[in-house]
This record gives sequence, structure tokens and C-alpha cells, in this order.
Amino acid sequence: MEPVLVLGAAGALGRGIVEAALDAGRPVLAVADDASALDALRRSHPGRPLHTRVARLASEPDAARLTRRLRELGYRPRGVIAAMGGEGACGRLLDQPADVLRRTLDEDLLPHLAAARHLFGLLPRDARPAYVLVGGPGASYPWAGYGHRSIAAAALRMLARVLHEEARREGVDVHLLSVDAPVRTPENCAHACDAWPQARAVGRRALALVEGPAAARGRAVIPFEPPPLTSTSVEVASSAAAAPDTRAWLDRLLSSPTFRNSPP
Repeated sequence: MEPVLVLGAAGALGRGIVEAALDAGRPVLAVADDASALDALRRSHPGRPLHTRVARLASEPDAARLTRRLRELGYRPRGVIAAMGGEGACGRLLDQPADVLRRTLDEDLLPHLAAARHLFGLLPRDARPAYVLVGGPGASYPWAGYGHRSIAAAALRMLARVLHEEARREGVDVHLLSVDAPVRTPENCAHACDAWPQARAVGRRALALVEGPAAARGRAVIPFEPPPLTSTSVEVASSAAAAPDTRAWLDRLLSSPTFRNSPP
């Protein structure tokens, strides 16, 4: 079975994608520039078909070097899932120098183009492979405090549309899996919202695009949609969330002087 190539595998989202692919029995070639993180990832999955490769993907020469090495090693991935992106501090765009936006585009956008340009040549054409970009929140509406990231996310969405049109002439389907909320991880679970998707759930959806039939991959931008809740689970979740607040509100109302002194 051909492996799936995961770019950005050292990040929280990348790890979730790797785990989803391994759970599905698919061999994985995980690429990132953090050697210690890749070692930890490999140790956490002993005996499973996981191979790692330390490589930077910040520029055209980086992408060409990785592609050349994978070709020498005989890797022909079934598809690629790219979850690359930098980390920028929050702040108003107007309060920061233009170099902040330039650096964000250099980290969140241009590596995707460089990687796609070179890695397309590794993909087999007999089964119409898929190349999946994973995009974060803020592409459709400005993300307060992260305007620079929103601009990069919107640019990544257009890049996916352009590559989708151009690459299908070469027998490759390019898609952007658009995740319009931060991803829930073990590191942020203490303050994560319930609506944030799990990294592994995003990974399962991205893997489905790689392994699914080409006929099901018509769109360039595909929104990530979590499994729908049943009416029962909604009622349970709503009750669990609302009950403590309702009791506290009633307690405050009943003990307030206004309520106690009001006429019958």
C-alpha cells in the first residue's frame, strides 16, 4: 500500500492527520523541520508503518531538495496532505509593521506553492492522486487580532482554486480542506471551545479526500463539517451547559432584596 505524505507533521494538526492515517491502516511518511518532535511522534506509534523525514519547506530549493531525496528513496505517495503554517503573535494589523504580513505570507502561503510545484512529480497518475491543503480560520471573515493570518488564509484559499484548475490537466486533484475554527488539541483543551474540531477528525476528513474516488472531488475548496449531533446529544449538551448557570441565576434572584421585598 502506498504511503500518504504529511507535510507539517510536527504540529498539533499534523500529528492528528498522521494518527488518522495510521488508524486507517495507511503507511505514513511524516515530514517536518523539528527533529525532536518527529522522534517523539515515531516513539508514540511503535510498530506502526510510520516513517519520518526532517526537512525544511520554506523555499523552492527546500522543496526541490526534499522531492529529489524522496525520489531517490523510491517513495511514490498515494497523496499529500499539507498542514504547514507559522505562528504569529496577535495584534492589530495597523499597529504592526508591514514586515509582519510579509513574514506571515512567507510562512503560511509560499511554502505551499513551492511544495506543490515539486511534489506533484512524485504522485502516480494511474489513480488520479489528491493533493490536500489544510487551511485554518479567518479566510472568509477577519479574525480579530489575527488580521495577518486572515489575509494569508484567504490567499491560501485562492491558491487552492488556481492549483485546482491548473493541476487537474496534469491528472492531480488539488483541494483545500477549510477548517473555520481553531483545532482542539491536548495542549489547548483547557481553554478550547466545544465547537472546535479534534485534530484527528480533521485528519480523517483529509484522508477521505486522498482515498476517495476522483468523481467525489469536484470542488477546490471543501469546508470541514463535523458529524452532525443527534437531537438527544444536543439536549444533553444543552442541559449540562445551561443547568449550572440557570441554578445560579435563580439563586441570585431569590436572594436579592428586590425579590424578597416585592409585594405578593
